[in-house]
Amino acid sequence: MKAAAITPFFETLKAANPEPLTELEYTSVFELLTAVLLSAQATDVGVNKATRKLFPVANSPQAILDLGIDGLKDYIKTIGLYHSKAKHLMETCRMLVEQHGGMVPRTREALEALPGVGRKTANVVLNSAFGEATMAVDTHIFRVSNRTGLAPGKNPLQVEMQLLKRVPAEYLVDAHHWLILHGRYVCVARTPRCWECAVSPYCDYEPKTPRPE
Repeated sequence: MKAAAITPFFETLKAANPEPLTELEYTSVFELLTAVLLSAQATDVGVNKATRKLFPVANSPQAILDLGIDGLKDYIKTIGLYHSKAKHLMETCRMLVEQHGGMVPRTREALEALPGVGRKTANVVLNSAFGEATMAVDTHIFRVSNRTGLAPGKNPLQVEMQLLKRVPAEYLVDAHHWLILHGRYVCVARTPRCWECAVSPYCDYEPKTPRPE
Protein backbone atom coordinates (compact mmCIF):
# COMPACT_ATOMS: atom_id res chain seq x y z
CA MET A 1 0.00 0.00 0.00
CA LYS A 2 1.37 3.37 -0.99
CA ALA A 3 1.97 5.81 1.84
CA ALA A 4 -0.53 8.24 0.34
CA ALA A 5 -3.30 5.65 0.64
CA ILE A 6 -2.86 4.99 4.37
CA THR A 7 -4.61 8.10 5.69
CA PRO A 8 -7.73 7.70 3.50
CA PHE A 9 -7.72 3.97 4.35
CA PHE A 10 -8.08 4.79 8.07
CA GLU A 11 -10.33 7.80 7.46
CA THR A 12 -12.75 5.42 5.76
CA LEU A 13 -12.63 2.87 8.58
CA LYS A 14 -13.13 5.64 11.15
CA ALA A 15 -16.11 7.11 9.27
CA ALA A 16 -17.82 3.73 9.36
CA ASN A 17 -17.02 3.09 13.04
CA PRO A 18 -15.95 6.26 14.91
CA GLU A 19 -15.49 4.62 18.32
CA PRO A 20 -14.47 0.99 17.80
CA LEU A 21 -14.41 -1.36 20.77
CA THR A 22 -13.31 -4.90 21.45
CA GLU A 23 -16.11 -7.44 21.20
CA LEU A 24 -14.99 -9.03 24.46
CA GLU A 25 -17.30 -8.01 27.31
CA TYR A 26 -15.70 -6.53 30.43
CA THR A 27 -16.26 -3.83 33.05
CA SER A 28 -12.78 -3.60 34.61
CA VAL A 29 -9.14 -3.97 33.64
CA PHE A 30 -8.98 -7.33 35.41
CA GLU A 31 -12.04 -8.60 33.55
CA LEU A 32 -10.44 -7.55 30.27
CA LEU A 33 -7.17 -9.32 31.13
CA THR A 34 -9.13 -12.45 32.07
CA ALA A 35 -11.20 -12.37 28.89
CA VAL A 36 -8.13 -11.93 26.69
CA LEU A 37 -6.35 -14.79 28.46
CA LEU A 38 -9.36 -17.01 27.79
CA SER A 39 -9.71 -15.90 24.17
CA ALA A 40 -6.61 -17.61 22.75
CA GLN A 41 -7.76 -20.00 20.00
CA ALA A 42 -11.36 -19.27 20.98
CA THR A 43 -14.05 -16.92 19.71
CA ASP A 44 -15.08 -13.75 21.53
CA VAL A 45 -18.66 -15.06 21.45
CA GLY A 46 -17.61 -18.23 23.27
CA VAL A 47 -15.56 -16.32 25.84
CA ASN A 48 -18.41 -13.89 26.51
CA LYS A 49 -20.82 -16.77 27.14
CA ALA A 50 -18.49 -18.13 29.82
CA THR A 51 -17.57 -14.81 31.44
CA ARG A 52 -21.22 -13.75 31.71
CA LYS A 53 -21.52 -16.55 34.27
CA LEU A 54 -18.04 -16.23 35.78
CA PHE A 55 -17.75 -12.49 36.38
CA PRO A 56 -20.89 -12.05 38.52
CA VAL A 57 -19.40 -14.66 40.86
CA ALA A 58 -15.68 -13.86 40.61
CA ASN A 59 -14.34 -10.71 38.97
CA SER A 60 -11.21 -10.04 41.01
CA PRO A 61 -7.94 -11.94 41.45
CA GLN A 62 -8.78 -12.96 45.01
CA ALA A 63 -12.28 -14.08 44.04
CA ILE A 64 -10.85 -16.28 41.28
CA LEU A 65 -8.37 -17.77 43.76
CA ASP A 66 -11.22 -18.43 46.18
CA LEU A 67 -13.03 -20.43 43.50
CA GLY A 68 -10.15 -22.88 43.29
CA ILE A 69 -8.92 -24.50 40.09
CA ASP A 70 -11.83 -26.95 39.82
CA GLY A 71 -14.39 -24.24 40.50
CA LEU A 72 -12.85 -22.05 37.81
CA LYS A 73 -12.85 -24.90 35.30
CA ASP A 74 -16.58 -25.38 35.82
CA TYR A 75 -17.16 -21.85 34.50
CA ILE A 76 -14.78 -21.97 31.54
CA LYS A 77 -15.01 -25.59 30.42
CA THR A 78 -16.90 -24.58 27.27
CA ILE A 79 -13.80 -22.70 26.06
CA GLY A 80 -11.04 -24.50 24.17
CA LEU A 81 -7.86 -25.36 26.08
CA TYR A 82 -9.66 -24.61 29.32
CA HIS A 83 -7.39 -26.82 31.46
CA SER A 84 -4.24 -24.83 30.64
CA LYS A 85 -6.11 -21.53 30.65
CA ALA A 86 -7.48 -22.21 34.13
CA LYS A 87 -3.97 -22.99 35.37
CA HIS A 88 -2.52 -19.82 33.83
CA LEU A 89 -5.34 -17.65 35.15
CA MET A 90 -4.99 -19.01 38.68
CA GLU A 91 -1.22 -18.41 38.62
CA THR A 92 -1.77 -14.93 37.20
CA CYS A 93 -4.27 -14.12 39.96
CA ARG A 94 -1.83 -15.32 42.59
CA MET A 95 0.89 -13.04 41.20
CA LEU A 96 -1.51 -10.09 40.99
CA VAL A 97 -2.44 -10.52 44.65
CA GLU A 98 1.08 -11.18 45.93
CA GLN A 99 3.04 -8.73 43.77
CA HIS A 100 0.63 -6.03 42.60
CA GLY A 101 -1.91 -5.58 45.40
CA GLY A 102 -4.60 -7.24 43.32
CA MET A 103 -4.27 -4.66 40.54
CA VAL A 104 -3.37 -5.22 36.89
CA PRO A 105 0.05 -3.61 36.21
CA ARG A 106 0.38 -0.91 33.56
CA THR A 107 3.76 -1.82 32.10
CA ARG A 108 4.48 -4.29 29.32
CA GLU A 109 7.25 -5.94 31.32
CA ALA A 110 5.03 -6.62 34.33
CA LEU A 111 2.16 -7.82 32.15
CA GLU A 112 4.35 -10.21 30.15
CA ALA A 113 5.70 -11.65 33.41
CA LEU A 114 2.21 -12.98 34.18
CA PRO A 115 1.61 -16.65 33.25
CA GLY A 116 -0.10 -17.03 29.90
CA VAL A 117 0.36 -13.35 28.99
CA GLY A 118 2.42 -12.84 25.85
CA ARG A 119 3.13 -9.75 23.82
CA LYS A 120 -0.26 -9.80 22.06
CA THR A 121 -2.25 -10.05 25.29
CA ALA A 122 -0.15 -7.32 26.92
CA ASN A 123 -0.74 -5.08 23.92
CA VAL A 124 -4.51 -5.62 24.10
CA VAL A 125 -4.58 -4.63 27.78
CA LEU A 126 -2.30 -1.63 27.26
CA ASN A 127 -4.41 -0.45 24.33
CA SER A 128 -7.99 -1.23 25.38
CA ALA A 129 -7.68 -0.64 29.13
CA PHE A 130 -5.03 2.07 29.33
CA GLY A 131 -5.38 3.79 25.95
CA GLU A 132 -1.81 3.26 24.83
CA ALA A 133 -0.96 3.27 21.13
CA THR A 134 0.04 -0.39 20.92
CA MET A 135 -0.76 -2.91 18.21
CA ALA A 136 -1.81 -6.42 19.19
CA VAL A 137 -1.33 -8.51 16.06
CA ASP A 138 -3.73 -11.44 15.96
CA THR A 139 -4.55 -13.62 12.94
CA HIS A 140 -7.00 -11.04 11.58
CA ILE A 141 -4.57 -8.13 11.78
CA PHE A 142 -1.74 -10.25 10.39
CA ARG A 143 -3.87 -11.23 7.40
CA VAL A 144 -5.26 -7.75 6.71
CA SER A 145 -1.86 -6.09 7.06
CA ASN A 146 -0.26 -8.48 4.58
CA ARG A 147 -3.15 -8.79 2.13
CA THR A 148 -3.77 -5.05 1.81
CA GLY A 149 -0.07 -4.18 1.75
CA LEU A 150 -0.56 -1.89 4.75
CA ALA A 151 2.16 -3.54 6.84
CA PRO A 152 3.66 -6.67 5.28
CA GLY A 153 5.65 -8.98 7.52
CA LYS A 154 6.59 -12.63 7.92
CA ASN A 155 5.61 -12.85 11.58
CA PRO A 156 3.41 -10.92 14.03
CA LEU A 157 6.29 -8.88 15.47
CA GLN A 158 7.36 -7.68 12.02
CA VAL A 159 3.78 -6.68 11.23
CA GLU A 160 3.47 -4.91 14.59
CA MET A 161 6.63 -2.88 13.98
CA GLN A 162 5.48 -1.98 10.46
CA LEU A 163 2.08 -0.86 11.72
CA LEU A 164 3.60 1.31 14.42
CA LYS A 165 5.70 3.01 11.73
CA ARG A 166 3.05 3.35 9.03
CA VAL A 167 -0.23 4.09 10.83
CA PRO A 168 -0.67 7.85 11.33
CA ALA A 169 -0.52 8.86 14.99
CA GLU A 170 -4.11 10.12 15.10
CA TYR A 171 -5.40 6.66 14.18
CA LEU A 172 -2.98 4.51 16.15
CA VAL A 173 -4.98 4.04 19.35
CA ASP A 174 -8.05 2.74 17.49
CA ALA A 175 -6.31 1.03 14.54
CA HIS A 176 -6.12 -2.30 16.41
CA HIS A 177 -9.91 -2.52 16.65
CA TRP A 178 -10.60 -1.32 13.11
CA LEU A 179 -8.24 -3.88 11.60
CA ILE A 180 -9.57 -6.77 13.71
CA LEU A 181 -13.18 -5.97 12.85
CA HIS A 182 -12.32 -5.51 9.18
CA GLY A 183 -10.59 -8.89 9.13
CA ARG A 184 -13.36 -10.60 11.06
CA TYR A 185 -16.26 -9.42 8.91
CA VAL A 186 -15.00 -8.18 5.53
CA CYS A 187 -11.41 -9.15 4.78
CA VAL A 188 -12.07 -12.73 5.85
CA ALA A 189 -9.59 -15.54 5.40
CA ARG A 190 -10.96 -17.72 2.61
CA THR A 191 -13.00 -15.39 0.42
CA PRO A 192 -12.47 -11.71 1.21
CA ARG A 193 -15.64 -9.74 0.62
CA CYS A 194 -14.02 -7.22 -1.71
CA TRP A 195 -17.33 -6.38 -3.39
CA GLU A 196 -18.54 -4.73 -0.17
CA CYS A 197 -15.21 -3.41 1.11
CA ALA A 198 -15.13 0.35 1.64
CA VAL A 199 -11.32 0.47 1.66
CA SER A 200 -10.74 -1.62 -1.48
CA PRO A 201 -9.66 1.48 -3.48
CA TYR A 202 -6.58 1.72 -1.24
CA CYS A 203 -5.80 -2.00 -1.05
CA ASP A 204 -3.03 -3.86 -2.92
CA TYR A 205 -4.94 -7.15 -3.05
CA GLU A 206 -5.39 -8.62 -6.52
CA PRO A 207 -7.39 -10.12 -7.99
CA LYS A 208 -10.44 -8.67 -6.30
CA THR A 209 -12.95 -11.34 -5.38
CA PRO A 210 -15.92 -11.24 -7.80
CA ARG A 211 -19.28 -10.41 -6.37
CA PRO A 212 -21.26 -13.66 -5.88
CA GLU A 213 -24.22 -14.16 -8.18
